[in-house]
Amino acid sequence: MRTIKNILTAVVLVVATTAEADAQFLNRLGRAVERAAENAVTRQAEQRTEEAVNRTIDSTLDGQNQSDNQNQNQNQNQNQSNNQNAGKGGSPTQGAEVGAAAPVPPSPEQQSPEMVYAKSDFVPGDEIFFEDLMDNEQLGEFPSMWDLVNGTAEVASVNGKKATTRDPGVQMRIRPLMEDMKNYLPEKFTLEMDVWLTPKPGNQWYIFRFFDANGRTVMQIEFDNRVNYHLGWSYTSTSGSKVDGDSRPAVSFEGWHHIAFSFNQRTFKIYLDGVRLGNIPNMTQPASFEYSDFPMNGASGGAMTNIRIARGAVPLYDRMMSEGKFITYGITFDVGKSTIKPESMGEINRIATLMTENPDLKFSVEGHTDSTGNAATNQTLSEQRSAAIVAKLNELGISPDRLTAAGRGATTPIADNTTDEGRAKNRRVEFIKIVEN
Repeated sequence: MRTIKNILTAVVLVVATTAEADAQFLNRLGRAVERAAENAVTRQAEQRTEEAVNRTIDSTLDGQNQSDNQNQNQNQNQNQSNNQNAGKGGSPTQGAEVGAAAPVPPSPEQQSPEMVYAKSDFVPGDEIFFEDLMDNEQLGEFPSMWDLVNGTAEVASVNGKKATTRDPGVQMRIRPLMEDMKNYLPEKFTLEMDVWLTPKPGNQWYIFRFFDANGRTVMQIEFDNRVNYHLGWSYTSTSGSKVDGDSRPAVSFEGWHHIAFSFNQRTFKIYLDGVRLGNIPNMTQPASFEYSDFPMNGASGGAMTNIRIARGAVPLYDRMMSEGKFITYGITFDVGKSTIKPESMGEINRIATLMTENPDLKFSVEGHTDSTGNAATNQTLSEQRSAAIVAKLNELGISPDRLTAAGRGATTPIADNTTDEGRAKNRRVEFIKIVEN
């Protein structure tokens, strides 16, 4: 405490030396108080929203959590029994010590990605109009679906994924190739991608810029590893004023991470690995997007892949009632497998909530692929993926007699398979309402 008082005394003496320094300090203090008040209001609003979302989703997870707790108790009892046996001549390596404390529930940082995404309020858009999974890109070539603004960019394999990266020490600035490069983002959209966060030494900056139709920056998001990984942003409000915000620390480890943005008329949200880090209530409409990867002090190259931009989501119930079905692109899988990606849990929980609130609903879950690859393989894969979705919904409490699984392969396209956009639309899951006579 004495050290803190000494520091504060020194600061006061320094500030008091000149009137100019005093004025600058008061100005900075005023701005800091204003930012603190704004951040406090935002945090309170986010907390209320998150609590409401968590209450809704937790109701579907209670059954699974009870089962997990039972398994933990059984394992603990077995461990204690094993140790008692060890004292009678059994192996001392079997289980924990007798009387060991009960297992501690995992902290948010220790939870599996699926557990985190299960409580995410991110809802991917319904109509994909730009998607680059990079499956068909050639290593060493410039990514075919992008335009270079500055620096270098090429396709490389990064920790087992094809991704867009750059030469060491050189900046990369790229933009999606669109028919109208300056005006393609609608009033409701989502944008997602996987980014490779590099370890130190060196400082790595990832910059996401959104522009209005006149090319002026309306949102700049900076993701850097000065202190772990820090996320900060600056945006233009609908009134035209500039506003700053940040989330520190955002994440503390390198590797692949999923970052997502959503915009709904004027509300902009920022997500990292399913967790909402930014909730901007009043932002100017963006019209285009740019990605930058900027190294400093010898940082190794970052990378990004699996980019998807889609028009905003329509409520599932409204689509189901008007069309007798709904199509979702928010449930995704590992390449060539039926393993559901963790970031799909937000959409799966949305469907589980719909079925819980409407207990008479029954669906046929039908998986579809594009025409790339072998037809028989696509058929089998679509069947396996549909079955995986049904199994996951069953885990969340939806009765098995309310769901059936069917794979359609590439037999029923809804778009042209000769274009990237068409293939993206054909890779889908349909929930078709079952009408009983």
